[in-house]
Amino acid sequence: MSLSPAFLDELRMRTSLSTLIGRTVKVQKAGREYKACCPFHNEKTPSFTINDEKGFYHCFGCGAHGDAIRWMTDQRGLPFMEAVKELAAAAGMDVPAPDPRMAKRAEKAKGLHDVMAAAQALFEEQLGGIEGAEAREYLKRRGIGEATQRAFGFGFSADSKGKLKGALSEFGEAMLIEAGLLIDPDGERESYDRFRGRLMLPIRDIRGRVIAFGGRILGQGEPKYLNSPDTPLFDKGRTLYNIDRASPASRQSGRVIVVEGYMDVIALAQAGFGEAVAPLGTALTEHQIERLWKMVDVPVLCFDGDAAGQKAAIRAASRALPLLRPGMSLAFATLPAGQDPDDLIRAEGPAAMEQVLDAAEPLVERLWKHEQNAAPLDTPEQRAALKQRLNAITGAIAHPDVRAHYVQIFRQRYDALFFARPEQGGAPRHQRGGGARQGWQRDRRGNWKPPLPPVGSEARAIGVSGMEQRLLRAVLASLLRHPEQIALHREMLSALHIGDSALAGLLRAMVAASFTQETVETEGLLTILGQGEVYNMAKGMLRADTFTFTPNRMKTDSSRVSRDLEEAIRVMAQGPELETALAEATRRAREDLNEETFAEQQRIHRLKMDHDQRLAELAQSEDIM
Repeated sequence: MSLSPAFLDELRMRTSLSTLIGRTVKVQKAGREYKACCPFHNEKTPSFTINDEKGFYHCFGCGAHGDAIRWMTDQRGLPFMEAVKELAAAAGMDVPAPDPRMAKRAEKAKGLHDVMAAAQALFEEQLGGIEGAEAREYLKRRGIGEATQRAFGFGFSADSKGKLKGALSEFGEAMLIEAGLLIDPDGERESYDRFRGRLMLPIRDIRGRVIAFGGRILGQGEPKYLNSPDTPLFDKGRTLYNIDRASPASRQSGRVIVVEGYMDVIALAQAGFGEAVAPLGTALTEHQIERLWKMVDVPVLCFDGDAAGQKAAIRAASRALPLLRPGMSLAFATLPAGQDPDDLIRAEGPAAMEQVLDAAEPLVERLWKHEQNAAPLDTPEQRAALKQRLNAITGAIAHPDVRAHYVQIFRQRYDALFFARPEQGGAPRHQRGGGARQGWQRDRRGNWKPPLPPVGSEARAIGVSGMEQRLLRAVLASLLRHPEQIALHREMLSALHIGDSALAGLLRAMVAASFTQETVETEGLLTILGQGEVYNMAKGMLRADTFTFTPNRMKTDSSRVSRDLEEAIRVMAQGPELETALAEATRRAREDLNEETFAEQQRIHRLKMDHDQRLAELAQSEDIM
C-alpha cells in the first residue's frame, strides 16, 4: 500500500512530537525546542533535540534523526504501516484504503521535486558561465557577496526559449509543464521556457526543498519579477520566501520580520537579520499569518513608508483581525519614506534598521492612527463616521476577549480625543487650527470650558421612577437576552449609579458574571445569578413583552444590539450629570447673576431638555438610533 505525501505530512503536522516522545522519555523545554537524554545511546548530558515546529528529532551525539513515524519504527520497533495506523488513530485520522492512484501521485510528487532540484542546479551553473556575466555584474552592483549568493542559491536563466527544456528533457515535457518550468501555449505551438534572461532565485519550503522560482529581469521589460505559477508543489498564498532559513533564525532572535520582496529579505540577511521573510507577489494571506504565528507570537511587518507600503500594511492588519487570539498579534515598523531595507542599511548601517524595528507599533496603535487620519474630524458627522469605522474593526475580531479589549481601548481614545479637558488657556486638541468649537465656550478670563462629558463617575443616582427606570429595565432585559454584550459595555455599566437597590443588585451580579464567563448564554447567566430576588427579577424581565427596546428580531444582529445599548447607557448616565450641573449652574446664577452665569445656566438647561426628549424617545420607541 502506498500513502500520499499529503496524508503523511498531515499526520506529522497533527502529531506533537515532543508529547509522543515524552511518553517514554523525560523531555524538558529549551527555548522553542525540547531536550532529552538520547534513548538510542547512553549519555548523561542531553544532546537529543526535539523540534515540534519542523517535526523532527536529532541527536548530536549518535546522529539519530527522524520524524514521528521514524520514532515509532526505530524506538518502538513497529512496522511502517502499524506505526502510521497508531499515529493516525491518536490524531483522529483515517488511513486511506489502498489505491493504485495514490502510488502514482506519490511518485509524481517525488518526480516534481527532482525536476526542481535539477532546474536549480542548471540555473546555478549558468550564473557561473559566460551567459551569466550580466547577472554577476548586477549582483556586484547590489553589493550581494558570494556567501550570500551561495546561501540563497542565486542562478541565471539563459535568454533562450528552449535551453532548459532541452537540458531537462529526461523528465519529459509534461512534467516540466506541471512543475511550472515550461509554458504550454495550448497546442498552438511548442512549449517553451518560462524563465528567460533572468536572475533566478529558488523558493524553498520549510524543509529546504526547491518548490518554485522567482526571476528578476536584468534589462528592460515587464514584469520586473516573475514567479512560478501555482503547482502541486507550490501555493503562493501559503508560502513565504526564505521560510526555511528564517525559521531557525527566529528561534535565536525571538523575532520574525516580514518585508515586501526577495531583495529586501536578502539585504537584511546579509546585514545580520536572518529572520526575514516575504510574501510572493501578493498581499499577506491568512495562511501566511498563521504560518508566522507558528514561529513567533508577534511578527514585525516592515513595509515602505510610501502610500503603497502603508496600504499593504493596513491590508495585512485587516486580514489578521478575524484571526487574532490572546497573545497572537502583529507589529508594524515603517521605513523612512523613499527607502527600502537595502537603502537604509547602505546609508546608515544595520543599527539604523534595528532602530526602525525597535520602534514597531502594536496592531491596535496602527489601526487607531490609520482611522484617525483617514478623514477630517471637524464635524459631528465626521466624528460619528470615525466611530463607525472603529466599530467595523472591532466587529471583525472573532475572539471575544480580544474584541472586548479593542472596544475598550478605542472607546477610551475616542472619548479622550473629543471630550477630554484641554490644556489651560488652549483650545481642545481636536479643534485647533481654526476648526469649529462645538459645545466649548470661553469664560471671562478667556479659558476654554468643555461641554459635559458623555459619561461620568460623579453622577447622582439614576431615578427610581418614570422614564429613566423604564429605560434602565429595558437595558437590563436586553443584556439578559444578549449576555455576550455585558463584557463589551462593562466599563460604562459599572459607572452607573442606580437608586433602585434591586435593579442595582441585578446589574452588579450580571457584571460580576461577565468576568468569569464573558460568552455565557442566557440560561447559563441565570444559573450564575442563582436563586432569590435577583434571579426572580431577571426571570420576570425575560417573560415581559413590554420592552420594545429589545425586540426578538434583534437577536441575530449583534452590531445593532451593541450600538443601541451603548446609546441607551450613555443617555442614562447623562441624566444625573445634567441634573447636578444644572443645579450648580442655577446656584451660581442666583448668587452672582451676570451675563456669563445666566448664559451657562441656560446652556445646561437646553442640554437637559434635549436629554429628556431623547430619554422619552428611547423609553417609548423600538429604535434608539
